[in-house]
Amino acid sequence: MYSRPFQAGEKVQLTDAKRRHFTIELVPGGQFHSHKGIVEHDEIIGAEEGTVVTSTLGADYLCFRHLLVDHVLSMPRGAAVIYPKDAAQILVEGDIYMGARVLEAGAGSGALSMSLLRAVGPEGTVFSYEVREDHLEYARANVAEYFGEEPAWWQPRLGDFGAVTREDLGGPVDRLILDMVEPWHFIDTVKQLLIPGGVFMTYVATVPQLMNIMESIREAKCFTEPRAWETLLREWKVEGLATRPEHRMNAHTAFLVWTRRLADGVTPPRPQRKARR
Repeated sequence: MYSRPFQAGEKVQLTDAKRRHFTIELVPGGQFHSHKGIVEHDEIIGAEEGTVVTSTLGADYLCFRHLLVDHVLSMPRGAAVIYPKDAAQILVEGDIYMGARVLEAGAGSGALSMSLLRAVGPEGTVFSYEVREDHLEYARANVAEYFGEEPAWWQPRLGDFGAVTREDLGGPVDRLILDMVEPWHFIDTVKQLLIPGGVFMTYVATVPQLMNIMESIREAKCFTEPRAWETLLREWKVEGLATRPEHRMNAHTAFLVWTRRLADGVTPPRPQRKARR
């Protein structure tokens, strides 16, 4: 899809001089209207990506197809999405590799599902559990719109994650990610579904949630000492001597918690902490 001229029926993102984005679906004979004039769809159809089109009032617009990040930030939502800065951390820290069997719960609006599906590829499998039917419908629609159809290696499922068994999945999974309000209630389920050495990550928004999941992982005594962090993203405005940080930034969205499953029967070493004075 990235190596051909624009086709009718495709979605195109127009970017103006102020970096404002407008998404349109190309229709023969169609028009994009704004206070800066009219852009004819026919001027975009058949043009190469990266083209500049000019409106009837002289405004220039850059034309590009959506990248994954554009799709995630503009798609309809039934639930809050995992933002790209956190999804990127999950892919790398979670070691999501081609061919992996990955389980996520809950699927929300499908933002993380798309990143996981691209990472594991057709050789892998992504199981996406969601307890709310309306949220799962959003996820299925958003994923299908991005890929053109639901990928064959994706298994979206409506149901309670706590009731999932290895038999439901055809065996254990390599990686497991939870995005839910009370993930600490499902530690036993995680233990049963995840292979020894497998990575378990959670995405929680508040400090009480963070404290509960960290302590629950430690109390289970079948995981490594968990790590927790948040990612703060700040862009910079670079214009000669006016170079400075942007006034607005993507600050706290959630905490990520990371740990690995131990082999059965193994007791984790007790972490050594500095003595308090």
